[in-house]
Amino acid sequence: MKSVLVSAVALIDRDGRVLLSQRPDGKSMAGLWEFPGGKVEPGETPETALIRELQEELGIDTWASCLAPLTFASHVYEDFHLLMPLFACRKWQGTPESREGQALRWVRPERLRDFPMPPADVPLVAHLRDWL
Repeated sequence: MKSVLVSAVALIDRDGRVLLSQRPDGKSMAGLWEFPGGKVEPGETPETALIRELQEELGIDTWASCLAPLTFASHVYEDFHLLMPLFACRKWQGTPESREGQALRWVRPERLRDFPMPPADVPLVAHLRDWL
């Protein structure tokens, strides 16, 4: 079974809300909500992958020094094993906007469980809520 390394981030705004992104139609697990991020490409660190993904997907800039390691997910899907570090970020430049057709929602931590998520993301919610 192959392993896939994906990096994700909990963007936290000044009101303490967390940004969720909805997987668009045509992607696996379409319609489910997740923390923004993406695959770590060869030669990238999880931090540099997030910086790149946030620019591509949301049009915002951040820096490795603003990405605080929070927790990680290790989940076996049917055809691969996902390893996903989750970072917290409170500082970025720009306003997050959908650049890949995905819906975006700012969500209060106590409401995160109201959004259906991929199995790997679900256990991250409790860690994030405890941390906030």
